[in-house]
Amino acid sequence: MASHNEQVQKELSHHLVVFNKKEIRRLLHKNEWWFSIIDVIEVLTDSQRPRKYWADLKKKLIENEGFGELSEKIGQLKLESSDGKKYETDCANTETLFRIIQSIPSPKAEPFKRWLAKVGYERIQEIEDPELASKRMRALYRAKGYPDSWIERRVRGIAIRGELTDEWQKRNVGSDKEYAILTAEISKATFGITPSEYKNIKGLKRENLRDHMNDLELIFTMLGEASTTEIARGKDAQGFGQNKIAAREGGHIAGDARKALETKTGKSVVTDENFLVFEENGKKLK
Repeated sequence: MASHNEQVQKELSHHLVVFNKKEIRRLLHKNEWWFSIIDVIEVLTDSQRPRKYWADLKKKLIENEGFGELSEKIGQLKLESSDGKKYETDCANTETLFRIIQSIPSPKAEPFKRWLAKVGYERIQEIEDPELASKRMRALYRAKGYPDSWIERRVRGIAIRGELTDEWQKRNVGSDKEYAILTAEISKATFGITPSEYKNIKGLKRENLRDHMNDLELIFTMLGEASTTEIARGKDAQGFGQNKIAAREGGHIAGDARKALETKTGKSVVTDENFLVFEENGKKLK
């Protein structure tokens, strides 16, 4: 079973990073950060058509600067887009990005390279001391204004989620698509809606749904996933079909508890609240 710190690192591996208030998608690949080249170009050039800019730049580099060797170091990795779906996207590690940035005339290039070096170095530190990943996650949420009590539940939820996905892997559930279907089954049984429907209610796009759940929403999410793990183990569920049944049953346990609470309080657990922060006249509004 993966350790708590490993689960935290898995969660961090899909997070967006921000440079000058602009988001850059990244993914852990071959034990290092790989960044979306399109996002980097948008940040450096403020181009309204970063894909075309990259296509033109790549062609120029190949023709004029012997880019063939460098192009082999660009990977097509699946990153989540604004529509919530994952698409293959040109990505590069820190070293390759440095070479690409050299060809982009931008006053932001030097500060961006310093920022990029810092992000890469932090990853090396986390490999040497995995506890740093957990500390950085807490610090990241704290900087965004999340209370410590919420942060502890969020981190615990990551560990429970990791335990469940590890169990699925052991039980011959192999693809990301199958994981997504099983997760949707748990969500439907727990909250009556799928994760994508949940994101619509909260007005989210690329953001992580769980980062925008309140305490109760997180607690019932954890209950549904922990229950699913125990049921899968108890029934020795094998393959996608049997684990789909276990997911539905685990979600129903959390769903029944949610309905009981809603009956007593007269309030819905599912809310449109989120933790998005907007800046208006220098003030942060939640």
